[in-house]
Amino acid sequence: MSENTGNAGFPLIGDPFPKMTVKTTHGELVLPDAYKGKWVVLFSHPGDFTPVCTTEFYSFSKMEEEFRAANTELIGLSIDQVFSHIKWVEWINEKMDTTIGFPVIADDQGNISKKLGMLHPGKGSNTVRAVFVIDPEGIVRLVIYYPQEIGRNMAEILRAVKALQVSDANKVAMPANWPNNELLGDKVIIPPPTTEADAKTRLDKFEGYDWWFTYKSLD
Repeated sequence: MSENTGNAGFPLIGDPFPKMTVKTTHGELVLPDAYKGKWVVLFSHPGDFTPVCTTEFYSFSKMEEEFRAANTELIGLSIDQVFSHIKWVEWINEKMDTTIGFPVIADDQGNISKKLGMLHPGKGSNTVRAVFVIDPEGIVRLVIYYPQEIGRNMAEILRAVKALQVSDANKVAMPANWPNNELLGDKVIIPPPTTEADAKTRLDKFEGYDWWFTYKSLD
């Protein structure tokens, strides 16, 4: 695990997600303890009642069951008060005929956003579009930051979560665009050999382009 959490200004990949008590639209939660045993996608948005953020919440709501099928829970966050979150979620549900079932953190003092590096000096008090993927042991496994002007791709976030899960379960690496890689399809990459003897026999055991680039099917 990295020792740089404090110096970097936000938890890095491999760091424990910092323990914190948060106020949400579903009541008070202690993170990451409240979701032990589950994967979590924690995402911040610049503000309630804003167009791009509204489209993002709608998209997350439509994919929420897919995330849950992958043992993954969603949590939103912005520097707004809880009553604003409640009203905005109510508005989205009513106007767009959907159901947002995940909690939204009310970080009205900005303390959580500062701890997680979600504030950009050039963007005032609004949070950037940050994404933290946290594993079932409370470890940060992926961090993505988007500018305020660009909405996120929820299918890519779900793909990344599934790729991490497959990688963990099989001790393999995932090629670009997995499971639809242009070279390998849904096959996965074998970690490089660590000895000369292993390198010499690697192509006898697996498909590959060379001993350092081998792959296999998960079937």
